[in-house]
Amino acid sequence: MIKSWKVLCLALVFALGLSSISQGQALKKVTMEDVFKNGSFTQKTVSGINWMKDGQFYSSLVEKNGAPAVVKINLATGEEAGILLDGSALGVDFSSYSFNTDESKALIAAEVESIYRRSSKGIFYVVDMATGQKQQLMNGEKISYATLSPDNDKVAFVKDNNIFLVDLSTNKLTQVTAEGEWNKIINGAADWVYEEEFSMAQAFKWSPDGKKIAFIRFDESQVPEFNMQIWGTLYPKDYKFKYPKAGEKNSVVSIHVYDLASGKTQKVDAGTETDIYLPRIYWTKDANTLAFIRLNRLQNQLDLFHADASTGASKLIISETSKTYVDMEYNDDLQYLSDGKTFIRTSEQDGFKHIYHYNLDGSLIRQITTGNWEVTAMVGLDEKAKKIYYISTEASPLERNFYVINLDGKGKKTLAPAKGTHAINMSSDSKFYIDYYSTADTPVKVTLHEASGKEIKVLEDNQALKDKLADYALAKKEFFTFPTVDGTALNGYIIKPADFDLNKKYPVLMYVYGGPGSQNVLNSWGGMRDFWHQQLASEGFIVACVDNRGTGARGRDFKHATYANLGKLEVIDQIEGAKFFAKMPFVDPARIGIWGWSYGGYMSSLSLMIGNDIFKTAIAVAPVTTWRYYDTVYTERYLQTPQLNAAGYDDNSPITHVNKLKGNFLLIHGTGDDNVHFQNSVDLVNALITADKQFDSFYYPNKAHSISGGNATWHIYTQMTNYLKEKL
Repeated sequence: MIKSWKVLCLALVFALGLSSISQGQALKKVTMEDVFKNGSFTQKTVSGINWMKDGQFYSSLVEKNGAPAVVKINLATGEEAGILLDGSALGVDFSSYSFNTDESKALIAAEVESIYRRSSKGIFYVVDMATGQKQQLMNGEKISYATLSPDNDKVAFVKDNNIFLVDLSTNKLTQVTAEGEWNKIINGAADWVYEEEFSMAQAFKWSPDGKKIAFIRFDESQVPEFNMQIWGTLYPKDYKFKYPKAGEKNSVVSIHVYDLASGKTQKVDAGTETDIYLPRIYWTKDANTLAFIRLNRLQNQLDLFHADASTGASKLIISETSKTYVDMEYNDDLQYLSDGKTFIRTSEQDGFKHIYHYNLDGSLIRQITTGNWEVTAMVGLDEKAKKIYYISTEASPLERNFYVINLDGKGKKTLAPAKGTHAINMSSDSKFYIDYYSTADTPVKVTLHEASGKEIKVLEDNQALKDKLADYALAKKEFFTFPTVDGTALNGYIIKPADFDLNKKYPVLMYVYGGPGSQNVLNSWGGMRDFWHQQLASEGFIVACVDNRGTGARGRDFKHATYANLGKLEVIDQIEGAKFFAKMPFVDPARIGIWGWSYGGYMSSLSLMIGNDIFKTAIAVAPVTTWRYYDTVYTERYLQTPQLNAAGYDDNSPITHVNKLKGNFLLIHGTGDDNVHFQNSVDLVNALITADKQFDSFYYPNKAHSISGGNATWHIYTQMTNYLKEKL
């Protein structure tokens, strides 16, 4: 239910007043050094979890005596039961590990080097768990996505855009593909746009019996090349990579299966149309049946196929269509049951993301979950007990709770009902799980549980951080709801100074992202950016946030409302949010600002220009300024192509609205941004100059989209803080 503005305002005033009284006056202020240099508010967690096959232990990556180690933890007690991998003894400073199926071998990676957001390469070793002996792969050359075969005999990996195999017993190297070439052909690894937008880097998978490898081949030879200059030498270097901007050519993708015994490769039939996406491959329980997803260019049709791995012949199993788009993220929980006859997947076909059970031929058995809420993740499947474990927004879009339900859709039960955000890591046999739980006021608490929900042990409670936080004058996030122009309820939060005074007038800084399916207003522990907002609050700012139409966790219609017209409704909602705050008696309506990064930079730019009567100041970091410059997969999913929807690209571009700029505008970008190219800001600057508008800008040489590394993080947040103090 939407509260009236007066009731809500009084409630906020009351809450703000009470929380400031309770905090007292002797507490420390949050400083920039606390946030960005000292790491004062960094929370601890439990990482590198691997559930072990005997069901009695799990393993975890920790540090021992200054070196990495993998320890074994007893599930019954939560106590450490031994060291499985010792970095000191191995002489390897590894940062990741994995075991093969029977845990007789481990694969560890050292000197890992990031390439883009998800891709990397490193030096890999195979460790014999019985003898402790290590075997270095490729004589220490850096390789990508090394993966042990299910039959324990081999390792597959990608190097120089080709797939290779190493036989561990003989050290024999087999080259599976040979035509891989930089900026032309990629085998077994994703191209730039698949990695960024389909959340994948490795593009090959072993068959369940270890006798075949399925892989995706990317022919990006016709994809236009983007050029970035790398500064720091007498003559700047060119870095060229394939980046398909909206409306341009994508990679031509195909799926292939390599048979180890014959050494032959079979192409899989994915249809005659080549202007498509093939974002997922899966092996079913049958070692000769490969499943794959096909999306059309506009992403409004998603097809699931089953293919014969020996012949390449394929059969359409499910086809899902939409008048807008079929979101891959909402169809990415495909699991084949061991009965070999059925599978489970998620879809938002009824308006909310839910779990469905199908026969192998694609006929629906039943919809397992239903309601006006979303399943955000499937985390466990107990086939023997016929139970599915999942996380959902059923309690509230602001919460993430943990549930179990029977495969027949009955017997739903909440396992983690506490208000806040639960992230679950469940054992493969669904007997145990680890709960990472936090709220907006409480850092993560990591606990080990039996599947029934019974807590076994607290693995990390962050008590030291909580004790430290008690010494600081921290403001609470106050959540609220208000109606936008069409009556749609929007969720938001507000952070006020700890010494809040009802009789003062405060400036307001709104924080925005606002992109499709995103969510900022969530009852969970924040990170560095949240503590920067706390620092601003300590300097006398009110910081607020509104999740506009188009954001996530509220169903398909709410999310798809912005389809074909990105920026229009989102900006209206941010302006309405600013007007909502402006009416509060403790807000100075002449000092309202907005800031954001990436999509948020797009939003803050556009909000300042279109909402020039309400916003005084905006900071845009790494903004998209015209969707014509962004990639095919993301942009065309929401806007179609520029050829089909030119107005959708241009009507709400900040470049189109530069003549409306009145307030203070700070534009920041990294010149090495491979994601949202510096070109976006260059063109906006040119348009602002042509329009004779004064503004401020700053660039970070060679810095990527995150503008991090070296002193960059400290510098950018110091710069933004000083700007806000001066202008707002």
